[in-house]
Amino acid sequence: MTEDSKIKGPASYFPSIEKKYGHPVTHWLNLLESVSGKKHMELVALLKSEHGIGHGHANALVAYYLASAKSN
Repeated sequence: MTEDSKIKGPASYFPSIEKKYGHPVTHWLNLLESVSGKKHMELVALLKSEHGIGHGHANALVAYYLASAKSN
């Protein structure tokens, strides 16, 4: 993998999220979809409090989810 093809932004956290929490990223994105309509930090707080995800990982998942939702 060259430096230009390296994953950047929130998706760069996905491999470590999958390894640490034992679920594919699609699991977390589907979970966020099921509670859509909340603000960014509300979604981050939900992942942290109800699922034990660390702040950085929760923030990356929410940022990616919201960016994807806007582009659809």
